Amino acid sequence: MKKLLFFLLIPVFLSAYTPVTVPNGSTLPYELDGDVKVFHLYAEEVEHEFADGLTVRLLGYNGQSPGPVIEAVEGDTVRIHLTNRLKEPTTIHWHGLILPNAQDGVSGVTQRPVCPGETCIYEFPLVQNGTFMYHSHFDDIVQIGMGLYGFFIIHPKDEQDPVDRDFVLFLGEWQIPAGGSLPNPMVMDFNYFTLNSAIYPKAESLVVKTGERVRIRLGNLTLHPHPIHLHGYEFEITRRGGGVIPPSARFSEVTVNVPVGTTRDLEFVADHPGDWLLHCHITHHSGMPGMGGGSPSFIFTGMKALEKRIQHFVPGFHAMGDKGLGTMFSPEHWNMPKPPNFLNWGNPGPYSIIELAGMFTIVKVRDELTSYDDPGWYDQPKGTQVRFQSGSKRWRRTNQNF
Repeated sequence: MKKLLFFLLIPVFLSAYTPVTVPNGSTLPYELDGDVKVFHLYAEEVEHEFADGLTVRLLGYNGQSPGPVIEAVEGDTVRIHLTNRLKEPTTIHWHGLILPNAQDGVSGVTQRPVCPGETCIYEFPLVQNGTFMYHSHFDDIVQIGMGLYGFFIIHPKDEQDPVDRDFVLFLGEWQIPAGGSLPNPMVMDFNYFTLNSAIYPKAESLVVKTGERVRIRLGNLTLHPHPIHLHGYEFEITRRGGGVIPPSARFSEVTVNVPVGTTRDLEFVADHPGDWLLHCHITHHSGMPGMGGGSPSFIFTGMKALEKRIQHFVPGFHAMGDKGLGTMFSPEHWNMPKPPNFLNWGNPGPYSIIELAGMFTIVKVRDELTSYDDPGWYDQPKGTQVRFQSGSKRWRRTNQNF
């Protein structure tokens, strides 16, 4: 009897895994039909908030973009119902998955498009494990560019390298004109950059307890590669898509480049408490939102005299960028008029304004946690803070956010 119970429990232990955590998102529930896991996806128009003050119109699945994470185990058979609530046809391609050709989801090649109002059923076994994606493969420029994509996570049957925290982050880039709400997917330059379609402080922090092993899965279906950098840690890149990198081939890194159409898994042990940035190291991508090209640079030119002259004709006018962007966070600039549906530059931090507001978030590592809710700002131990020997008290008085 004991031997029988042992063999009955083996599949339970082998299929055990740490469910992924989806900042600003969710996982897709399923039902069981015998041994088949049944999922339902609805392609539809979505009203989505990137951050407080910036609401956009996207395409997504089940009311969100990125769509909910499909999470399953190697060896499962999945049946996925796609219902098209769009005004045009669509399909779903299972990016990186090995499956029967007829299930590949490419309009015109492996199937006809799914017309508005139709439901298409995909069914296939999962013969791999790893970090994959799903996305539309009809009118790709518009539908992918407007947000029709999501993660497909397949856990191994026998997890050799378990983790305590498993995060998924989709990289995003968008062109939204000042005062507008509709991204333009036809261009190749962008002015908003997101993680899971969120911009800080809307982008949720990754909360971890000291000593936990952490995995962060990154996916990129934008038009550009993004070098993602983590402060305070060296990590190992453990996967490229479905391919596990053997331990003998891994090496420490602090930045991982995520090329277009790929996923990367990075792992580390969270043994340094604090608030550590995770961000794209292309500075325009993690810097100020709503930027636009085509304007001349006025850095170092000294605009104060001209600013006063213009204010005679345009009350409230403030010159921008004559000292660089970091000094624009004085109260007068903070309160200057801005277009509707446009983000303020910078956000309050524990010491001064945080200038970043793009493809970045914060990994918050704490010694004591009772939950994974945001614990607030890190209380730096006494004697560890930076020291100032001298400074301009007058400058700081007139620039109160410093």
